[in-house]
This record gives sequence, C-alpha cells and structure tokens, in this order.
Amino acid sequence: MFGRVKPLDAILATAEKKSLHRSLGAVQLTLLGVGAIIGTGIFVLTSEAAQKAGPGMMWAFVIAALVCGVAALCYSEIASMVPVSGSAYTYTYAVMGELLAWMVGWALILEYAVAASAVSVGWSGYFVGLLHSWGIDLPLAVTVGPYAGGFVNLPALVIALLVTVLLMVGTTESARVNAVLVAIKVTALTVFIALTIPVIKGANFEPFMPNGWFGNGQGAGLGAVGAAASIFFAYVGFDAVSTAAEETKDPQRNVPIGLIGSLAICTVFYLLVAAGAIGAIGAQPVSGPHGEILAPGTSMLAEQCKTLTAAGAEPLVCSREALAHVLRSIGWERVGDLIGVAAFLALPSVILIMLFGQTRIFFVMARDGLLPEKLASIHPKWKTPHIVTMITGAAVSLFAAFLPVGQLADISNSGTLFAFFMVAIAVLILRRTQPNRKRPFRTPLVWVVAPLAALGCLGLFFNLPFESKMVLPVWGGIGLVVYFAYGYRKSHVGRGLVEVHEGDSDVPPQPVPPID
Repeated sequence: MFGRVKPLDAILATAEKKSLHRSLGAVQLTLLGVGAIIGTGIFVLTSEAAQKAGPGMMWAFVIAALVCGVAALCYSEIASMVPVSGSAYTYTYAVMGELLAWMVGWALILEYAVAASAVSVGWSGYFVGLLHSWGIDLPLAVTVGPYAGGFVNLPALVIALLVTVLLMVGTTESARVNAVLVAIKVTALTVFIALTIPVIKGANFEPFMPNGWFGNGQGAGLGAVGAAASIFFAYVGFDAVSTAAEETKDPQRNVPIGLIGSLAICTVFYLLVAAGAIGAIGAQPVSGPHGEILAPGTSMLAEQCKTLTAAGAEPLVCSREALAHVLRSIGWERVGDLIGVAAFLALPSVILIMLFGQTRIFFVMARDGLLPEKLASIHPKWKTPHIVTMITGAAVSLFAAFLPVGQLADISNSGTLFAFFMVAIAVLILRRTQPNRKRPFRTPLVWVVAPLAALGCLGLFFNLPFESKMVLPVWGGIGLVVYFAYGYRKSHVGRGLVEVHEGDSDVPPQPVPPID
C-alpha cells in the first residue's frame, strides 16, 4: 500500500513536455492570490465569527492567516516539484504512496463538496435579505433548515442544483468573467469599508474578548481560536498561487512574495471589514438565558435571535447577510442592497469552482482505478463527467438544504486542514528521502516552517466544534472501507498499469470554449 507510488519521474517528464511559459511576476502572482482568496468567507462567516469571539474575531483573521502562510510555503515547494495541474492528491500519490493519497483525495472530496454547500447557504441568506428589502418576504419554512425553525432552505437547494446542471452541460467560466466577478467582490468590500470606518464607535469594541481565546472552558469551537478555525474558510484559495509556480519567473523569489503578499493584503482587507462591522453596530455574542455561550447554527441561538429581532434590534450575529445588514443598520439601505446584489452575482461562480474542483478529484481517482471507472465516463454530447457531477450536485444540494452555513464551513475546513497537514509532512519526507531532486522553489527554513504548518493545521482542527471534528474520522473510516473493498484491488498502479496523461493531468475534458 505504501509502496504504491505514482512514479514522480513520469509525472515530471509529462510536465516537462507541456511546460508552461514562465511569465508571471510578483505583482501578477499577488493579484492572482487576492482574486482567489477574497470570496465567500468574508461575506458569509462574519456573523458566525462574531458569535464565537465577539470583537475578538479580529484576532481570528490574523491567526488563520498565519497558519495559511506557513502552509502555503510548504504547498509551494511541492507544487513547484510536481508541476501538474493537480492538488494535494496528486502530490501525495507521487510522494507518500497510494493509501495516503486515497485518504487525502477522500478528504478533498469532503472539502470541496461541503464548501460548495456552505457557499450555497451563504448565497441564500443574501438572496432572501435582498428580497426582504424589496418588500418580498419568503416563508421561514422554505428559507432555513430545521436548525433555525424552518423546514428546508429552498434557495440554497435550487442554486446548488442550477450550478450542477450548468457544470454537467459543459459551461465553463472564462478568465474574463472571473476577473469581473473578482472586481465586483473587491469593490463591494471597499465600499463597505469606506462607509463603515467613519462611523466606528470605540465602545462597540468592549469587551474585546468576551469568550476569551478558547471559549472560557465552554467547549471547543468557541473563542478567538475557535473563530479562527472557522474563518480559515475565508482564506482557502491561496493555493492558486502555489500551483502557478510553474508559470512564474524566478519562483524562489516571486512565489513567497505572491503568497505572503496576497495573504497580507487579504488579511488587512478582512481586518478593516471586521473593524467596520464591529465598530458600526457592535458584534457582541448573544448569550443564553443563563448567560451561557450559544454555539452558531443551534436552535437555541435561532430562538434568541428571533426574540431580539422581533423586539426590533437584530444583532450582527443573527444576520444571514452580515455586511448588507450592517450598511442597512447605519442608514445605507440601498447600498446594503448593492452589497446583496454583489454577493448574489459573485457567489454562484464560487459554487461552480468548488463543484468543478470536487468532480475533478473524483474523476482522477476513478481514472486511477481507485473508484469505479464508470464514474469517469464522459457524456457523448456534453463531453463532461456527467455521472460524478450529478452525484456530487445531489449531495451538495441536500447538505445546503438542511445544514447551517457555519457548520458546513467547519466540516469543509476539517478536510482542508487534513490535506494541508499531509502536504507539510510530505515536504519533510521528500527533503529526507530525495534531497537532490530539483526544487524550483525551496521552502525557507523548512525544518521550522513545515512543523509550524503541521502544528497550526492540527491546532485549528482541534479547535473546530466536536461534531465537525468527528465528521473527518467517520468520513475517513468510510473511505478506508471503500478503498479496501474496491480501490486496493482495482488500482492501476497496483496492477502495474501506469499511464500518465499529458494533455490533461487530472482535468476532465471540457471542450466547450469559454464565452468571452
């Protein structure tokens, strides 16, 4: 099992044949990173972080950024060594063998699918809020799941299914459309900062750490560190910089600049947004009847929020469209609507990217023989992996229909943190076992940075709520059963069938040209 390694030399020979032109400098890399990072988390998870940490959520953004920074440096070394358009699954297969690659791929399926569900729920919150501000109120029963007194989150279900259908029939995003959506998101956040910073009240920051660093002993997942474990979702995407190492001029210099630069810019952005939200209307957590901390996404918190909202004072932690809610609360009603429109336009593209990433992992695992190869079959007309897309879309829609956004983000983070932990370990193993192999980018101070990345990922994982933590081992256990029941016997590497696909290392065929 551990000896089944995809030959790194074969993968590198493939990469060499289709090597990309090195054209990206430090500035382009930084902008690429900013575009990939700024997305759902800041629009959707601000209220969740406020409930966990109050104004102390500002520390949560800093902690999450530091863990991302060291993980990104490790990711970059592996990405530059194995420069196929892959992910942690491909890297692990080449370095640590089939069993661990399977576990990483299985965790990435969890990450991408659940992240797509989280974004769908976030989109639903902004959509419902937008309709409300225009005088259209949808019944509670069809806008939230059972956790908040509803029955099913219908808008989240519908958007997830629509994006799935789009992906099945082969619609791809062009880089130009993506650039426009990034510009919309960045403009929306800039406007938010410009309107909220002038009305900040110092009193709204007191007490700054109402739940302490670790929730004052009231359970994992609370306090500033618990909020950091959730807010980590807001930074995912930085690996876009790592995977662009092959196209970068002087990667040893420019990759760290691009990574650290994009993380630093996004962290400042996030801190300003958080400061604006806290200072404008306050962000103190809502307590239970006996002063206890209420976890986000619970029916008790939903009840308390219902009572407070009925009294005419909806706090930030109760809003499902936090940024739009803040602007409406300080008198910028129509601008709040525009923030809602920006989220309405930009978030479906994030769902598309997440779903595409997930189907891509499924697809390459099926093509490696670890999953039934029927899953990798291509539709004769649409030329897309329609079966795996359909299965994924159905699962994403169900999660989105019934689970709260914070819980979904936390479950997604558990998969992401595991994958990054494995990458940090892989870097150290490769330094020991293959010290002379060419590394276009070398992680600086690797014996400090890689252990810090591994410990940071573990630390955030153990500060996720208990239920979210337990999903990963349960999902992993199911994965092991599937592997030993099917993948171990059918694996192409195990059967001596090593094929390296030159044109599409692990990307399903998408021949429909992007619409410019």
